[in-house]
Amino acid sequence: MEKLNVKQKRFADYYMESGNAAASYVKAGYEAEGNAAEVNASRLLRNAKVLEYIKDRNEQLDVKFIADITETKRFWTEILRDGNADMRDRLKASEYIAKTNGAFVEKKELHGAFNNKIEFGFIDPTVLEN
Repeated sequence: MEKLNVKQKRFADYYMESGNAAASYVKAGYEAEGNAAEVNASRLLRNAKVLEYIKDRNEQLDVKFIADITETKRFWTEILRDGNADMRDRLKASEYIAKTNGAFVEKKELHGAFNNKIEFGFIDPTVLEN
């Protein structure tokens, strides 16, 4: 896929930062009068190159800034094994690890009348009963 030009890249970066397409369009260096910023920014957001760039950047940011489950479990394990940590924190960490490993199954009971029979029906609104 072709690379973005400088303005497209700036637009995408500003858009990811602010979420405001029209303001990002102007801030990126495009000129617009009236509602042209909104219209052209909307077009840019449908551009395949711009969309691909935004998707790729978001994936990079997710990896860099957002902990995945493996990192989270490692963190909980460090707390669990830290003999100097407060016992409540160690127990909570063990609970989180156990929950993510499926050790706890929530049981829900329903109470009420149910005769194991489900009826479906359709009433034709064009047919009137007399």
